[in-house]
Amino acid sequence: MSQEIAVVGSPDFTTGFRLAGVRKFENVPDEEKDEQLDEAVSRTLEDEDVGIIVMHNDDLDDLSRQVRQSVETSIEPTLVTLGGGAGAGGLRDQIKRAIGIDLMEEDED
Repeated sequence: MSQEIAVVGSPDFTTGFRLAGVRKFENVPDEEKDEQLDEAVSRTLEDEDVGIIVMHNDDLDDLSRQVRQSVETSIEPTLVTLGGGAGAGGLRDQIKRAIGIDLMEEDED
């Protein structure tokens, strides 16, 4: 069974992914983040069809401690954050956490 990518965030953030073919998304308007973001992320975490959750890095700060810990320690689905200056180092750590190995590790021969 193949799993899907889900995107959680503001309509501005999710639109590009939807245009690229991502079918699972949770739109959370910026003015409603405090009330709706935790619930949207929790629903996405519980969806068995989702293998990767994409969020904007800044949105992690708006999650409650419990939900943030759940997404940061989740192996499946795996959280990938974009934006916020995470850079290549942040992406490298996310990939390593998701698959268990460092693909960018250089051999010391």
